[in-house]
Amino acid sequence: MTNLTRVMIVDDHPLMRKGIQQLLSIDPIFNVVAEATNGIEAVSYAKKVYPDLILLDYNMQGISGLETLKALKSDNCSAKIIILTVSDSKQDVIAMINQGANGYLLKDSEPELLLANISKVLAGELVVSDKLIDFLGELDDEDNIREKLAHLTKREQQIMAEVAKGLSNKEISESLQISEGTVKVHVKSLLKKLVVKSRVEAAVLYLQQPK
Repeated sequence: MTNLTRVMIVDDHPLMRKGIQQLLSIDPIFNVVAEATNGIEAVSYAKKVYPDLILLDYNMQGISGLETLKALKSDNCSAKIIILTVSDSKQDVIAMINQGANGYLLKDSEPELLLANISKVLAGELVVSDKLIDFLGELDDEDNIREKLAHLTKREQQIMAEVAKGLSNKEISESLQISEGTVKVHVKSLLKKLVVKSRVEAAVLYLQQPK
């Protein structure tokens, strides 16, 4: 029997929460265990129901999605966290990914695509809606991507793979058993080599590489 994915939906609009729940019901692997209407409820429920996946709205009354994400991470919440929002702001995407979000998806995505992207996040990928990938900059061609990634050292490649999963410097240091300071130095170096300004742009470039 396939293990169920325990899901918490965080959105201050009742109709949106219901719509997301109906979408998830298409795939029997998803089990919605909690619905939170704000960030405070989300942090509280996360400690009680231990979700595997949190679908978090960005723009909410009271505590914002960004502050909610920070609070969840501070509580060492182990769930995959996907930002599900209407905001296509580059600054919002970068802020959320840099704070540890595992995905940033738009609410106007096609249902089938949204489910597919959620599955990718659960499989360990960092996923950003296609519209936002284009917004972050022109895509490199395959040869350029290969050339840029070829300049990374073995350790930088290891760290880049972890960054692409949405892991923070602290989480990467624990995963690779190196100091957080060493991770920061390598991240700074790989950003320079890849000619990008942020972790999210580096992750997008990494995920574009030819398979």
